[in-house]
Amino acid sequence: MSKSDVSRRGVLKSGAMMGAGVALPTIFTASSAAAYTNEPTGSTVTLGFNVPQTGPYADEGADELRAYQLAVEHLNGGGDGGMMNTFSSKALKGNGILGKEVKFVTGDTQTKSDAARASAKSMIEKDGAVMITGGSSSGVAIAVQGLCQEAGVIFMAGLTHSNDTTGKDKKANGFRHFFNGYMSGAALAPVLKNLYGTDRNAYHLTADYTWGWTQEESIAAATEALGWNTVNKVRTPLAATDFSSYIAPVLNSGADVLVLNHYGGNMVNSLTNAVQFGLRDKIVNGKQFEIVVPLYSRLMAKGAGENVKGIHGSTNWHWSLQDDASKAFVQSFGTKYGFPPSQAAHTVYCQTLLYADACERAGTFNPCGVAEALEGFEFDGLGNGKTLYRAEDHQCFKDVLVVRGKENPTSEFDLLEVVEVTPAAQVTYPPDHPMFAGGALGTCNPGA
Repeated sequence: MSKSDVSRRGVLKSGAMMGAGVALPTIFTASSAAAYTNEPTGSTVTLGFNVPQTGPYADEGADELRAYQLAVEHLNGGGDGGMMNTFSSKALKGNGILGKEVKFVTGDTQTKSDAARASAKSMIEKDGAVMITGGSSSGVAIAVQGLCQEAGVIFMAGLTHSNDTTGKDKKANGFRHFFNGYMSGAALAPVLKNLYGTDRNAYHLTADYTWGWTQEESIAAATEALGWNTVNKVRTPLAATDFSSYIAPVLNSGADVLVLNHYGGNMVNSLTNAVQFGLRDKIVNGKQFEIVVPLYSRLMAKGAGENVKGIHGSTNWHWSLQDDASKAFVQSFGTKYGFPPSQAAHTVYCQTLLYADACERAGTFNPCGVAEALEGFEFDGLGNGKTLYRAEDHQCFKDVLVVRGKENPTSEFDLLEVVEVTPAAQVTYPPDHPMFAGGALGTCNPGA
């Protein structure tokens, strides 16, 4: 049977696990491709891009929206094709998705779960979106993922780093390309040990929502395993802009490391406050005081300016990578917008291509066919090296970058440098790991 025969009849599932050889295909018969939510009937298909256009993560949201628009341009045959040219799967032809021109609608999550759900619901019910993607907050991602599961559409998560997204709150209709808190801890801990030793006292300031909680848990566990002591864990409101009252107690805590489990504008402000209090100039316990930012981004580094120099963290991707895929994406994005993309832009561009490719390989927009095509899918050529979309939890496993703020940047974009590429094997964990326990993936919901 040819691939075209499979496409006409239903869905060809690629179930190969990394290194496990080729799995036998699963064929969906026509009867399983019955009506589903927002089945496209005309010459176009609509995707819903749900990003924070206001709130503390708005910078990430703006860059996500740029990348989504670029992905749509490439899918419809415009521009230079970007990473479609380097993607190991060759199902995408630049003629839309399954021959339908890609259209899109946008919404503002406001970095608030209720607003994000309302926006996604409107795009599904009023605009006919067959897939929802986006977000720069794990609270938003988990809320919208749950909505998409109920509505019967695929959710391709954007920037979400909480373990819970593909842990206790995972859903059969949801998929995450971005890495998570556990992976940050696994990548960072050995580097921190080599830099700062095993006798350290850490003080955590943590954004008070699902991402902050699981990031804190992951970094604390990874560093305590090295011999570090956790002095205190203090939660901070996501809406906070001045962290002075949270920084002051660190001075008399006996801590010699401050871990900022903050992202976006929160991290820019808390790091600025920490530097204003002179923490980086302190000698505590006979050691130079250090600051760690577990989840880093170029946009945050730009916002924090000089304060990021020498500070270590982890990131999902960085525009300075020299593989063919990363160079193609940076070239394409830079030509259109005049500056390099962020990791937020990269992950949502990848998710859009991965969704479109799954539709092509499945021969349908039916979310259950798309899910089958994504589960166990092994691919390369999207800027992270060999990557696996694990079937058990819909989490991508790939290399993770450890970065630090550059001491001598050459431009306003050249702010971070990659100090280590942590191989996927080092950040991989079993699906039943305790940090990810508590929820079942469930079964795909095709909706109507």
